[in-house]
Amino acid sequence: MTNPPTAPLDLEERRRVRDAWTATRRRIAALEAEAAELLVAQIAFHDEDVAAAPHHRDAIHRSMVAEYATAARLSTGTMEFAFADALALSTALPRVREAFHIGALSSAHVREVARASAIVAEAIRNRVVAPETMALFETAVLVVAEAETAARTRVHARRVASALVGETITERHRRAADERCVTVRSVDDGLAVLTAILPEWAAVAIADRLNQLTRTVIRARDAGPARDAGTARDAGTAGSGTAGSGPDEATLRPALARDDLLTAHSVATDRPRGETRSDPTISSVDGDTYALDPEAESLPADTRTWSQVQADLLTDLLLTADPSAVESEGLAGVRGRLQVTVAATTLAGLDDRPAELDGHGALHPDIARALAGRDGGWTRLFLDPHGQVIETDAYSPTESMRRLLRARDHHCRFPGCRQPVHRCDIDHTWDHAKGGPTRVDNLAHLCRGHHVLKHPDIPEAHRWTVRQRPGGVLEWRSPLGAVHTDRAPRRVAFT
Repeated sequence: MTNPPTAPLDLEERRRVRDAWTATRRRIAALEAEAAELLVAQIAFHDEDVAAAPHHRDAIHRSMVAEYATAARLSTGTMEFAFADALALSTALPRVREAFHIGALSSAHVREVARASAIVAEAIRNRVVAPETMALFETAVLVVAEAETAARTRVHARRVASALVGETITERHRRAADERCVTVRSVDDGLAVLTAILPEWAAVAIADRLNQLTRTVIRARDAGPARDAGTARDAGTAGSGTAGSGPDEATLRPALARDDLLTAHSVATDRPRGETRSDPTISSVDGDTYALDPEAESLPADTRTWSQVQADLLTDLLLTADPSAVESEGLAGVRGRLQVTVAATTLAGLDDRPAELDGHGALHPDIARALAGRDGGWTRLFLDPHGQVIETDAYSPTESMRRLLRARDHHCRFPGCRQPVHRCDIDHTWDHAKGGPTRVDNLAHLCRGHHVLKHPDIPEAHRWTVRQRPGGVLEWRSPLGAVHTDRAPRRVAFT
């Protein structure tokens, strides 16, 4: 059945609401810029107080932060960052400050730019780079910040800072590694928060492996009958899926959220929950009957959510050091995945330029070399003068295209989305069923949630369309006619 097209007047009203919301967000940003200016004024008072009593510098600073944190009902850490961001805007980032005041940047964007600028500021203080480097950093970052989300701005700002002051990045990573730790904090009701401060590459790999393990457990429980009691808590009722073809995280999370609790009274049988067996016997294929033990307890159904399975797997990994003994043998081969870009000269030890943990930021060159030595899946990339990937030297044409697309896209190519490529589909921009060719300039990674937005099954009034321009640029058009451009992430290089 075809849905009737949206009436022109209704379409205009929808656009008016969207545009009014956008304008309101800009006014909110401008108001937050005013709030930042007030913090700058308070910093001036702070400096006067410190000049009058330098021996009490720390107490004066703590008192100032506490004063504003309690007034705004914010945590001390949040208030510390707010003062630091305001100071960076007033002393080092005049163009970002101006964009903030007119609402071109949100407070989230400003936060990411200001925090990345601290790397450049440190290099300037240590006379590693010239003072003019900060203006170069600001110019390079603003181009992306005014067109992308705060999350994408964070990654780009880190790349720019890394490219401008590579040695400082390396030293900062080396020092920061000394701060790794694990802490536990009770949150009552029998729960606690376990916090691990780890090297970013390790944390990303851990998160990826947990996602893969969780997907394996859920697919297994949905694909077959309940297992024996030894692994009962990770078994489910028989499903219609087949091994290796189950849904991914994007579709599993909503489905699992319908039943979050697992109790001792939940049972896993092929009858609805709560229904008891009226016949106290079972029959064999030979026609013999056997009485059921009325005292036997049925196996509990696995009703855990995606997040709960992740938490249980993490517990099993840390307490048993072998999740296979608990969750099944199929998990033993699951490994975390990382995508790293590093110069050949750095791999060869000819220089110590930082590598890049794709989608996150700079990576210490020693870590990149260690990872390279343990993995054979490295591919040489050829870049154009602007830092865009244009070719890879893989042999198989199909795999070469995939490697090129992974290196080009990094993440889902819907505007603002950060879903990594290994959890995305490779989509034909021009539908293959309608004659679209299977070429790199007609392919892009889309996560499952955004892939379906352009699917022909979506009613036309709610369907997004997309065109691919030269250079891997995707031009999206919303149902209300708004055009959003998503450009492939560039490798940052300064010459």
